[in-house]
Amino acid sequence: MERLELTRDCNAVRIPMGDCVTLAAGTEVYLSQSLGGSFTVQAPAYGGLFRITGLDADALGKPVPEEARRLAAGEGEIEELVAAALSTCYDPEIPVNIVDLGLVYDTRISDLPEGGVRVDIKMTLTATGCGMGGAIAGDAEEKLRSIPGVTAASVRVVWDPPWTPHMISEEGRRKLGIA
Repeated sequence: MERLELTRDCNAVRIPMGDCVTLAAGTEVYLSQSLGGSFTVQAPAYGGLFRITGLDADALGKPVPEEARRLAAGEGEIEELVAAALSTCYDPEIPVNIVDLGLVYDTRISDLPEGGVRVDIKMTLTATGCGMGGAIAGDAEEKLRSIPGVTAASVRVVWDPPWTPHMISEEGRRKLGIA
């Protein structure tokens, strides 16, 4: 794990509770993973793991990840951007994105009469007791809303059909070593 010191106050999400906190400038953190344009860090002074968004990479002394930059710039068709945004969302404890885990059940994109686009997602979680469920859905919703042209987004967690490991994509299986 790489040791870093926050260069400024930084918003973060506590893992696995999902509550938002502000980590103070000067806090020592240890980078445990960088996936999908966000960072998972251990902050001993705060007693646990935290997720920091890619757009706050400068607080870690890191460049903004390409995934976060591309989404913020809105490069591509709306369907491609929505798929790309969802593919940058990870359960911070599993190194596979929510699309490859088979958690995204339904994606609907519709034009709004007043202009802009609305994106509605139905997704599930690997376990009903997942403490990060709200944070993962919130992360997906936040990334969808950050796409230029998306003026409304909703991510709803559903439990039907129940998720099983058979829903993991071939790419996800490869990353997990279960191909």
